[in-house]
Amino acid sequence: MSRAGILIPRGVSLDLFFSNSHHFSFSRIFTIFAFHRSKSSPFQVCTERRRLDSGLSSPSVLFFRSDDCSARTGCRGLARYASTSAAATKSSSLPPLDFPLENIVLPPPLPDSIELGKTKITTLPNGLRIASETSANPAASIGLYVDAGSIYESPASYGATHLLERMAYKTTINRSHLRVVREVEAIGGNITASSSRERMSYTSAALKTYVPQMVELLVDCVRNQAFLDWEVNEQLLKVRAEISEYSKNPHRLLLEAIHSTGYSGAYANCLLASEAAVSRLNSNVLENFVSEHYSAPRIVLAASGVEHEKLLEYAEPLLSDMPKDSKSVPAKPMYTGGDFRSQGDSGMTHFALAFELPGGWTKEKDAITLTVLKMLMGGGRSFSAGSPFSASGPGKVVSLTSGLGPLKEHPQIRSFSAFSSIYNHTGLFGIQATAETKSAPEAMDIVCRELLAVTSPADKVKLERAKQATKSAILMNLESRMVASEDIGKQILTYGERKPVEQYLNAVDQITANDIVTVAKKLFSSPLTLACYGDVYHLPCYDAVSSRFRRI
Repeated sequence: MSRAGILIPRGVSLDLFFSNSHHFSFSRIFTIFAFHRSKSSPFQVCTERRRLDSGLSSPSVLFFRSDDCSARTGCRGLARYASTSAAATKSSSLPPLDFPLENIVLPPPLPDSIELGKTKITTLPNGLRIASETSANPAASIGLYVDAGSIYESPASYGATHLLERMAYKTTINRSHLRVVREVEAIGGNITASSSRERMSYTSAALKTYVPQMVELLVDCVRNQAFLDWEVNEQLLKVRAEISEYSKNPHRLLLEAIHSTGYSGAYANCLLASEAAVSRLNSNVLENFVSEHYSAPRIVLAASGVEHEKLLEYAEPLLSDMPKDSKSVPAKPMYTGGDFRSQGDSGMTHFALAFELPGGWTKEKDAITLTVLKMLMGGGRSFSAGSPFSASGPGKVVSLTSGLGPLKEHPQIRSFSAFSSIYNHTGLFGIQATAETKSAPEAMDIVCRELLAVTSPADKVKLERAKQATKSAILMNLESRMVASEDIGKQILTYGERKPVEQYLNAVDQITANDIVTVAKKLFSSPLTLACYGDVYHLPCYDAVSSRFRRI
């Protein structure tokens, strides 16, 4: 019910004020205020509600004029008059506000607790999997997840996944790029694409009423990409600009250097295309990569907030004829460790130390323990769904030896953060730091001490806080529709099923201080990977740093 207020100046006749019926050409409940400014009282207000119909040229209105005092009202300076000859209905005859309105059906109240929708999975004859879970949210998120990341690139296709990410939702065989954009705008949707080392992700989100359009558009943009030469060339220019921009980001450069130096083979492939690779990329390379790796058994269509039967009805006709055969060979991680040093003119010294956790998400307990270890050392600013979830963002390190952060004790150290990257069959964990050139050796010593500190049992209070922070991060991220659909798709690609979130929460609860020590010793038993950028001459040599971890 909407209300409107009308200010009536003193001395103005109400018959004159209401003579023009266009003031009330719509039928609503109005609250009419008559204000009078006086020396004794700034404003005296009384209200009366009436339904004003557009058919009445002179509606019956009650108002209050404060310049006449009436003993009947019991209020000084306040009396009531009728503006027309029509009989005024008393306010007491109006129905109370809690009186049910006619022909209005109220929805049932929400229950105190809502049971989470279970994930349903259907495998098509060609091996493609369709999965979904219901949600009370009015919007839905749908994603196509392909087991075809940068680890599947060959020397002839280096940088293909980076370019494919930028070519997402461009011209298809059935739609121009403009039409794709217009259709997404028409339904108020949101589309994204991303590439990682192990998979490509295409997602779309909109209201549930537009699920058929979302599914058809998403499948068309993934299956029927045209790879027009002029669009590819346009995106290659943007890739070159992106490479130039990232080369000025030491943190991103070090993270890529950790992978390219620490691994040999597929996992050493960079997420970001190199300048040499860009010169070889074209539409033919993209078409060959898609035809080799975008096969039905390597694809999962996952949705959050969609009925499974409806999703099957829309998606099966569009995906049932996808090719079943795949020419790709499974990529296996080969971790070797190593030393990377690049002299730069940043004016600072940036470095990162990392170690491998063998097994990755296939050794679930170790992977979850590593996630808690990262939280124990300060947490991270991102905790996104992975396989099943991965904490890959950096977090400010909290000292385990003194209880204070290294940044507080040593102001010459500009940044100090823990990071982790967990994949299906391998994982990395380490610390990244930035310091002034003269303080770089001291910063390296602090990093080594903080890493070695985790080989001793952690304080119970700190460990419990880290476990609670881990569970909170899992639950908060799964509140997002897009993260939920991503979690469904990635878990199915990794495990062939989606495990309930309660299983991971229970696994976090069962982690002990001895589990942290065991995982830490596994980490430090692997070769060290050291990456440095900036003024690197003052840093100790690789053997001097690596020998400190061999003594464990």
